[in-house]
Amino acid sequence: MSEQFSPEISSRICNHMNEDHADAVLLYAKIFGDVTEATSAQMLAIDSQGMDLTAQVNEESMPVRIKFDHTLADAEDAHQTLIAMVKQARVKG
Repeated sequence: MSEQFSPEISSRICNHMNEDHADAVLLYAKIFGDVTEATSAQMLAIDSQGMDLTAQVNEESMPVRIKFDHTLADAEDAHQTLIAMVKQARVKG
């Protein structure tokens, strides 16, 4: 089993996603987190098993945990998995 991501790696990925890919983070919450009424979302943490988001619904913050379909090996696996997930979400959404 893969080790948990370090706090530094988690923080780097979350900052990048929130700053550069906010639309993708919102899609994760809506499609994979089943929070279809979310108006915005932020990635709080990522580990080898999944990601923790907070979604805004009717001006309230709501925690969302999304599990990955496999255990991530490393940051590159996270990168590829997040790209694949946003592509899936765009098809479903």
